[in-house]
Amino acid sequence: MKKEDLSEKEGIQLVLDSYEDIFSDFDPRAHSEKALSDDFLQECKKAAVDKKDGLELKFLMSKRKRDKALELTIKKRLRAHFLRHFNIKKKDIGRIRKIGFMWFFIGVIISIISVYFLHENTGFFLKFLSIMAEPASWFLFWEGLGKIFIEARKEMPDYGFYKKMVHAYIYFADY
Repeated sequence: MKKEDLSEKEGIQLVLDSYEDIFSDFDPRAHSEKALSDDFLQECKKAAVDKKDGLELKFLMSKRKRDKALELTIKKRLRAHFLRHFNIKKKDIGRIRKIGFMWFFIGVIISIISVYFLHENTGFFLKFLSIMAEPASWFLFWEGLGKIFIEARKEMPDYGFYKKMVHAYIYFADY
């Protein structure tokens, strides 16, 4: 990537004392598998909120502490983490919307059945079903719409963050 391209990008700059600042202190695994630090992820989320796509994530570190091979491993780990969580959030939103659509559709079907079949009958059992079907259909109708438009939206900030980070240009520099 050319230097002039980087100046056009929105950036997150984080100063590191060591590479361990990125990772969880409680995870003894190798850097290629190690869990990311909650503090690191929170700082990234805060910094990325008002940034557009085409983000760059720049780690500043003392020149004498840098290790190019380890930096490549860390970049791969970060990419894998961001991609995994992006896909999880994407599936979660799709699942919520699918369930919402099913609830909405079932509510509409129950309403149609109630209107066409149950209101015309005079039997006790069918009137009872009609009375029960109306609130059930409204509940399913509105809750389905709530899932599609409201509950799925609650997942959007994390989805947006991971989408930005999946496409972020990640690099290390000296300070």
